[in-house]
Amino acid sequence: MEGIATAVAFRDDVRVRFDGDGATLTGPVTSFTVSPVRGGIREALGRLAEGPAPLPEVLEGLRPAERVQFQRFLRRAGHLTVRHIQVGGSPLMSIEQTARYADYEPAEVLADTWVRLSSFAFCRSRDNAWVLESPLAKHRALLGHVAGRGLVAELGAPQRVRDLTVRGLSQTEAAVLIAHLAGAGFVELGTAQGRFASDEDPTQRQWEFHDLLFHSRIRAGRYDGPYGRAYSFLGEIDPQPAVKPLPNGPCVDLHRPSLDDVMTNDQLLTTALEGRRSIRTYGEQPMTARQLGEFLYRVARIRARSTPEETLSDEMLSRPYPSGGSLHELELYLSIGRCEGLDQGIYYYDAVGHRLVLVSDNVTDREAMFGVAAISLGLEVRPDVVITLTSRFQRMAWKYRAIAYATTLRHTGVLYQTMYLVATVMGLAPCGLGAGNADLSAQVLGLDPLVESSVGDFVLGSRPTAHGDSARPEAGWQPVNSPDWEEATYSLLP
Repeated sequence: MEGIATAVAFRDDVRVRFDGDGATLTGPVTSFTVSPVRGGIREALGRLAEGPAPLPEVLEGLRPAERVQFQRFLRRAGHLTVRHIQVGGSPLMSIEQTARYADYEPAEVLADTWVRLSSFAFCRSRDNAWVLESPLAKHRALLGHVAGRGLVAELGAPQRVRDLTVRGLSQTEAAVLIAHLAGAGFVELGTAQGRFASDEDPTQRQWEFHDLLFHSRIRAGRYDGPYGRAYSFLGEIDPQPAVKPLPNGPCVDLHRPSLDDVMTNDQLLTTALEGRRSIRTYGEQPMTARQLGEFLYRVARIRARSTPEETLSDEMLSRPYPSGGSLHELELYLSIGRCEGLDQGIYYYDAVGHRLVLVSDNVTDREAMFGVAAISLGLEVRPDVVITLTSRFQRMAWKYRAIAYATTLRHTGVLYQTMYLVATVMGLAPCGLGAGNADLSAQVLGLDPLVESSVGDFVLGSRPTAHGDSARPEAGWQPVNSPDWEEATYSLLP
């Protein structure tokens, strides 16, 4: 295809350093060393470091053995290079690998080929550049030329290549760009009848866009961003304190249970695990403030605090449940509807002082919080207490990259289980909720949703009088492994 060429270069964020017979390539996340580097290989690496060069021209100056060695090197270090699709020396589009060993070949695209942008592809601004990405792809397309951006926009609807009209692109040029985008995983090629495999693929159809994108970003493998403990903002942004400053409002001290009493009255861990159920009905008598105090003390109090002096150490906390890096970014707010010894209202749990701080006594706000919980419960009942779990996101994001939000969700699940087990041994009715309203909770609790927002909700109440029966599986459930163990477990429940 006349006038169209592919050039290769090291990425702009890669530095090449020659040291004796070796060369070290340093990227934003990884480094790569190759040795020995002599003769034509050294010249070829130097040429790629200077800027885009047509690969055939780079290979032409190498001896056969060097050519094999250099191509092997490019496959191993492909994540540090960028491929430019050029017309007359001007790049229309550039493609970077976001995973190792993820080279691609351009797809075969003809004038009659049906094409469509993948439903998982998306465009965004990254490092002041317009890029195309997809959780299905192991590459990133840099759309530096307006014609490339126009082509991507046109591919939102299925059409034949010959029917594409993109300002600044001939049909031949458009076909070449589509071939690269399809080969890299951004564009789908349809059948002669205009049908696409993803529309009938049962696996892809069951993935939602945001779920697959989230999954691809929180696990290493196909994304080249910083991952894990990075301290990216060290020296630029002050970390959030481990203990959140208390809101203004009246405080209510809570009951602190005796460890001896708890140890004497508790059931075995196995009893709690086997007897754990989501209970959505409540007793005639409400839960008491004493019970709520014991529940919060055993679930979420701050047991210890550490403020190391080392620069790269974090202010850490110890609570009854585990937390990555001992950061403990989760906070608890309680909407009290029915609790003997406590006034109705919305409270913040002070995990250091083990007390409740009144945040709002507005009836409309409180009813709105209960209304969201009721929807998640199926509009059947009204719990005694709704516990809203919020995350102070920057506690995690200051230290971790890529996994910060995912780790917050893991912590939410850990705290759910802790709440379930403690409520079970205390004879309370627990239920974790799968849905919530982050905007409403931010408004009611007076939070900036980018700083602190709800990530989970848990309802709690007194257990019905016939709590042993209510904890059994509903009709139609049959024990699978050990019926006698099941019966023994039920008999031990409080």
